[in-house]
Amino acid sequence: MERAVPHAVPLGQIEVFQALQRLHMTIFSQSVSPCGKFLAAGNNYGQIAIFSLSAALSSEAKEESKKPVVTFQAHDGPVYCMVSTDRHLLSAGDGEVKAWLWAEILKKGCKELWRRQPPYRTSLEVPEINALLLVPKENSLILAGGDCQLHTMDLETGNFTRALRGHTDYIHCLALRERSPEVLSGGEDGTVRLWDLRSAQEVQTIEVYKHEECSRPHNGRWICLATDSDWMVCGGGPALTLWHLRSSTPTTVFPMRAPQKHVTFYQDLILSAGQGRCVNQWQLSGELKAQVPGSSPGLLSLSLNQQPAAPECKVGPAGGYAGGGGEGACVWTGQSPPLLLPGPDSRRQQLPGGCLHQSGLPCLLPVFLISGNTPSVPGIWSAFSFFLFFFYQIKFQAILPCIFIPRIEAKSV
Repeated sequence: MERAVPHAVPLGQIEVFQALQRLHMTIFSQSVSPCGKFLAAGNNYGQIAIFSLSAALSSEAKEESKKPVVTFQAHDGPVYCMVSTDRHLLSAGDGEVKAWLWAEILKKGCKELWRRQPPYRTSLEVPEINALLLVPKENSLILAGGDCQLHTMDLETGNFTRALRGHTDYIHCLALRERSPEVLSGGEDGTVRLWDLRSAQEVQTIEVYKHEECSRPHNGRWICLATDSDWMVCGGGPALTLWHLRSSTPTTVFPMRAPQKHVTFYQDLILSAGQGRCVNQWQLSGELKAQVPGSSPGLLSLSLNQQPAAPECKVGPAGGYAGGGGEGACVWTGQSPPLLLPGPDSRRQQLPGGCLHQSGLPCLLPVFLISGNTPSVPGIWSAFSFFLFFFYQIKFQAILPCIFIPRIEAKSV
């Protein structure tokens, strides 16, 4: 994904400008198409890139098939969240939500279908939208973010029907209890709030940070969560914990020190990701079943692709320096080495073990250090590599979307 280059820039500086943008690129959100064959990834420049998963995972995949098939400017600011309906891709981040037709996007058309902005209290400052949630039974969309409210929009009319107030700080995430018309929200204030969509009222509040077994003040109070019927898994600043919602009690505290930025239920497992280069697979009892390693030092979100027409996979943007810019996607399968879906102008080579990187020594060393197949290097060279790695980590915060296939031979714990 490349951003427009300013006018009157000398040719030599254009390449430098594009390289710096790749180094500073962050992928905040992703969504899989209704057919399960395409992945949309949104970055901090307001761009959305569409990758072909079916082409990239093909046994006959070529270098060209690992690049975005479409890249377009969607928002003026970062794209913090995206969801897909059976026809549309919905994206948000800079205070408004936009809709795009998947059929038109895949035809390399990028004209927005519509845009909506919630009725904010003031027009002086437009807060960001951090989370989108579809409610299929109501045919509605719930938005939440910087104004501490949940806004419900009717997808048929485009009108905002209600605003739910209760949080005292930014809202980070939303989850739907499918068997009951209730929505869970987690925010910077350290609370999880349950909302009854029929009465538009808050029916339960869980102050996670007040429970001694969950509290970790040094990590903050911010919340990430997922729900499955009467159960909720909650992470973020507090310890990763399984909760029974009816009794509002924590039942299992998972032995994970690093803050987890995204959690989800998957069959009889819980998947979590955050600081660290692994996607963690947990038993409900709290036992760590497996860790799926990646080449990135952190993940921002995780989602599942369970469409019948596509190979089942987990998708999530991860912080990393492999490839030198965060404009790509790493792909792991059980039958093939890792792949990296690069941006449109990247020059890539394949390392032993399947990792791809951008040409040039500074980009090569971080790949050595954080990849699963770390080459052996002399001690003095290794020390120099660590110096460069930490320099990159402090200087550049590049984030990549990663795709994990459950068939991978995960490291048993």
